[in-house]
Amino acid sequence: MSGSSRKPLVWLPACHRNLDLDDPGGYTVLADRYAAAVTELGLQPVLFPMAGAEDIACLLPLVDGVLLTGSPSNVEASRFGGTALPTDLLDPRRDQLTMHLVRAALVGGVPLFGVCRGLQEINVALGGTLHQALHHEPGMMDHREPESADLAVQFAEQHEVLLEPGSAFAQWAGSTRAMVNSLHGQGIKRLGEGLAAEARAPDGLVEGVRVMGAPAFAYGVQWHPEWRHREHPFYDRMLEAFASACREHRAARDSSAGSLREPALRREPGVP
Repeated sequence: MSGSSRKPLVWLPACHRNLDLDDPGGYTVLADRYAAAVTELGLQPVLFPMAGAEDIACLLPLVDGVLLTGSPSNVEASRFGGTALPTDLLDPRRDQLTMHLVRAALVGGVPLFGVCRGLQEINVALGGTLHQALHHEPGMMDHREPESADLAVQFAEQHEVLLEPGSAFAQWAGSTRAMVNSLHGQGIKRLGEGLAAEARAPDGLVEGVRVMGAPAFAYGVQWHPEWRHREHPFYDRMLEAFASACREHRAARDSSAGSLREPALRREPGVP
């Protein structure tokens, strides 16, 4: 298979759950909709279930993008100077990986896209903080989904976001306003270093960011664009932009690999 025909690889860091009390080892978990969206974009999702921060240096060069997915779990409050709430579902193994992976992807020029928890991971990894329960904050909306409703209702568009004029978000939406879904209890309180707020909810909550000066695609959103993205042009365009960046990264990797092999192809006849 030629380099140009190989699918770009996108690393989806997994979550970790104790789903079976009889199995203390736990489970590696990834919601199908993220992997399905990546596949629909012509990319190949990959998981490294037991990867830790010490493995990033050898694994990141193998992929062409990083998609930080949403999750029922929250980033540990101790990572941004807070105290965990009694109701928090935590995933310290994921935190330990993603806090380092965010910075490594940015330094390495690997396309990075954070969704929901993924946006919060980017923010915390870059020194930002989070509201732990938006619905208890004065003046803030309740951004949570109706738990008893079916998925179609939970992922339906819930509120408007105001998009920075001239931003990539405004280009993807074709407007400075767009409707998005809303399924989160936490949210950005203080922006991390180098982040530009380019989408806000009506209550002022930052819901879309760009990493300023990043050498490749580096964005995060609080909503879930992976949900039926082909039915939502705004969602689809941002995901396609991420996919294009991953394809560009793949092409650059293939070109670099070809350059390393080139001297061997130029040997004189008869020379071993």
